[in-house]
Amino acid sequence: MASVKGNFQVQMKKETVGPMPGVQRYTMDKVWTGGFVGVSHGEMLAAGDPAKGEAGYVAMERVEGVLEGRNGSFALQHMATMDRGGPKMRVEIVPGSGTELLVGIAGALEILVEGGNHSYVLSYTLA
Repeated sequence: MASVKGNFQVQMKKETVGPMPGVQRYTMDKVWTGGFVGVSHGEMLAAGDPAKGEAGYVAMERVEGVLEGRNGSFALQHMATMDRGGPKMRVEIVPGSGTELLVGIAGALEILVEGGNHSYVLSYTLA
């Protein structure tokens, strides 16, 4: 399995109307640098009380750009929760979502946040 590292900047926009009471909808836009260079756009649904350290979210994100010289796109599926045990996050490449030179991509993304800065480690295989 190969891996690349880098940083990303994210802009989140809270939508005025969520899909149901207690669930908030957000849109996100990211700019990626490092081993993957590109942009992404996604939708997130969140619930809970982050101020109390108890919340969760799910999201789908379409990523487009260049991964170590290969043009294409793929989708990421997010699932995260936080509680007294701390945060738990899983972000996977959606099977069958790769296009162009990224057809057959599989793997996972690790997101790291330190001091307000976002970085990533993308571990992947290509068929």
